[in-house]
Amino acid sequence: MSDLLWPVALATLGAILGSFLATVALRWPAGQSALSGRSMCDGCGRPLSAVDLVPLLSFVGLRGRARCCGATIPALHWQVEAGCAVAGFLAGLVASGAPALLIAGFGWLLVLVVALDATEFWIPDPLPMVIAALGLIASFFLPPPLVERIIGGVAGFTSLWLIGFLYHRVRGVEGLGGADPKLFGAIGLWLGWRMLPPVLLLAALIGLGIVAWRMTTGRAVARDDALPFGAYLALAAYPALLLMVHLGP
Repeated sequence: MSDLLWPVALATLGAILGSFLATVALRWPAGQSALSGRSMCDGCGRPLSAVDLVPLLSFVGLRGRARCCGATIPALHWQVEAGCAVAGFLAGLVASGAPALLIAGFGWLLVLVVALDATEFWIPDPLPMVIAALGLIASFFLPPPLVERIIGGVAGFTSLWLIGFLYHRVRGVEGLGGADPKLFGAIGLWLGWRMLPPVLLLAALIGLGIVAWRMTTGRAVARDDALPFGAYLALAAYPALLLMVHLGP
């Protein structure tokens, strides 16, 4: 049972924080704050009671519809809550104490990146900045050493910025979002430079897999369709960190 203490505790904390982060993901693009006022129904704006705010369970119990007005509850709520719960659980499996909290924090922020980029094609600048700052703090508790992290941060940003710059020069259109190099640089401050190539490769494979799935399900895919590459980077970065911590120095 002691082996499950940290996974269960961080999964529970992740689900609770995920409820807040889901609200952030829904309100931030609209210019609204998730910190002010009571939690309100997305459909009618009425305040929600405590029983309506239990992570995951409320969504299941209400069958995806608001108690007050019957409006459909955005699926992003349970998706972010579940993602943060899983990220916390996995962090607790590979570490405990402060290292586990830092790893989970990285995962929770990446879930928010996925939610925003997948739904809005938008990663606000403060988000990579917070991830980067947390990566520097993590150097006191987790591998790799600070020097490798700094090199990773510079290499991550520069490589994607250069790819985007060259694509724009050759094709005349934007090929990468402006936040993608910043996010990859922040990821480099967590993983160090050695893990950047496999993360980039995995992110590309995730993107190709999603495109292939869309094509096999009959959805049209054009060459200039926008793809949330930042979300793919986030999905690739977290398992890379978990594996690196699990294997050790």
